[in-house]
Amino acid sequence: MLDNITPVILTYNEAPNIERTLSELTWAKRIVVMDSFSDDETQSICQRHANVDFYQRKFDVLAEQWKAAIAQDIKTDWILALDADYVLTMDLHEELKTLEPTNEIQGYKTSFIYKIDGKPLRGTLYPPVVTLYRREGATYRQDGHAQRVIVDGKISVLQGKFFHDDRKPMSRWHNSQRNYAAQEAKKFQSLPFKAMNLNDKIRYLGLGPLSVIPYTLIIRGVIFDGLAGLKYTWQRVIAEFYLLRARFK
Repeated sequence: MLDNITPVILTYNEAPNIERTLSELTWAKRIVVMDSFSDDETQSICQRHANVDFYQRKFDVLAEQWKAAIAQDIKTDWILALDADYVLTMDLHEELKTLEPTNEIQGYKTSFIYKIDGKPLRGTLYPPVVTLYRREGATYRQDGHAQRVIVDGKISVLQGKFFHDDRKPMSRWHNSQRNYAAQEAKKFQSLPFKAMNLNDKIRYLGLGPLSVIPYTLIIRGVIFDGLAGLKYTWQRVIAEFYLLRARFK
């Protein structure tokens, strides 16, 4: 199965992260990296890996960037779509190696072990996402600040997980969260309340900053992760305040 998978990664100034991600993909015959004209060491790090094909495209929205990335003459049937801070765990690597998808399965969702400053947390608010899918017929659409891959068929679930291990500076995190909040606010403006899921309804009503504290600390269990858990909870609260401000700006 590994020979039939091409990892695809989007990057922009990912020098603090990309080496960890690539180092767990040495099994891949080819990795496609679509970069948004980074001005740090991202390109040089990628080009140290013989199995990486490095491309650049001016960024507009994530969905279009992904469409361009998976259009780079990929020959394998399957694509492993990664952010630059997704690090393959050993369990997931072994699962991919022995995976035997039935014809009806068009994609797989994976869950994440979130890391703060390199420390794994017991829980996360980061949802499972489709990361492995059949190339044929797949496309992307924009969904708020993020993107969603669209496949025509059954989505199954992998048991192995990725580490989500972002070590970029906090100043970069704050800028990203402000941008995400602005895009999510636009999404709420165009989406009828009755069409929202429960999480979006809570955020739309302005309850995100209050609800995220007990949910993250108690229900997700990060209160037992010490300072890393507190930092993660604080980040989630700040992200919700950015969204609240963007909605009423």
